[in-house]
Amino acid sequence: PRRLQTHPSASVLPGFRHVHLQALLGFGLLVAFLGRYGPGSVATSILVVAFAIQWAVLIQGFLYFFLNGKIYVGAQSMVSADFCAAAVLISTGALLGRVNPAQMLLLTLLGVTLFSINEYILLSLMGISDSGGCLTVHTFGAYFGLVVSRILHQPRADKRKEQQDAGHQADVFAVLGTIYLWIFWPSFTSATAVRNNAEPWAVLNTYFSLAASTLAAFVLSPVLYEESTLRMVQIQDAALAGAAVMGMAGEMLVTPFGALIAGFLAGLIPPLGFRFLTPVLRSRLKIQDTCSVHNVHGLPGILGALLGTLLTALTTADAYGGRLELVFPLVAQGSRTATDQALCQLSALPVTLLLAGLGGCLTG
Repeated sequence: PRRLQTHPSASVLPGFRHVHLQALLGFGLLVAFLGRYGPGSVATSILVVAFAIQWAVLIQGFLYFFLNGKIYVGAQSMVSADFCAAAVLISTGALLGRVNPAQMLLLTLLGVTLFSINEYILLSLMGISDSGGCLTVHTFGAYFGLVVSRILHQPRADKRKEQQDAGHQADVFAVLGTIYLWIFWPSFTSATAVRNNAEPWAVLNTYFSLAASTLAAFVLSPVLYEESTLRMVQIQDAALAGAAVMGMAGEMLVTPFGALIAGFLAGLIPPLGFRFLTPVLRSRLKIQDTCSVHNVHGLPGILGALLGTLLTALTTADAYGGRLELVFPLVAQGSRTATDQALCQLSALPVTLLLAGLGGCLTG
């Protein structure tokens, strides 16, 4: 299967722990900043993770790890399940405060199934490279949640400023969430990336991107807002966007300078989006986005997919050396040119958006 490269389970375990911690603690703390729903949203996150992992192991088992009538379970399948849980958690971020726990379970049931189908189409059938889940996790999760949110539109909820409803306790949660993000997200991006004796490109590029996106928040927020000090939630959002943009390009030859530029651009999206785009989504399109997943995951995910497509088109055997076979196996084998691979990477974006949109309609 294309989902994960085969290598000894021992080398997966540290990465698996980091991915699991990020899914459980990181995402839990990232939604805890909402003053109105804080503790309840963390509890909901744990419920979603607990159910999503079980269901994902089954669904993905049939798609990837099914042999001779049995599903083979190991560290690989748990990493896959955690990626799936992360996508569903991103979707729930758009719906917090308007969906009860029973509805969350139904959302998880359908979300995991659709995520697995989308991932199977992209990675196995189309043969694209998306090790950090730029399209499969961030883009799919965000737009799936947004479409469900549109269908569950509540006119009265517009009068409440849910996103502004945060106090001192909220900033404490945001600090912890951001620290977890910085510690564990590079492992999340590289958990399914190629493992050989070369440098871990995905980890390094994600760190550069996180650093640049955090700086972008400090540069832009004082320009957009009159507050003299930055809210911790704004730094958290920018860091998340910087992590999301490296999902596809992380293990490609993006270079440190390229990762810094991409991270800086991604870090500009949440403050700009929150100021100019979110009010339009709420008033014109009737989309209530509680945790601003469109600015933090959706748009950076699309930017990351476009960056990955560009880097794929510029791929040469000389630049990648022996690593080409691990990052782009079909190009290395000669069954595709770099241009063909880039077109596949690009066409994966509308496929993901279509599946997220249709699936969101059905779920909503």
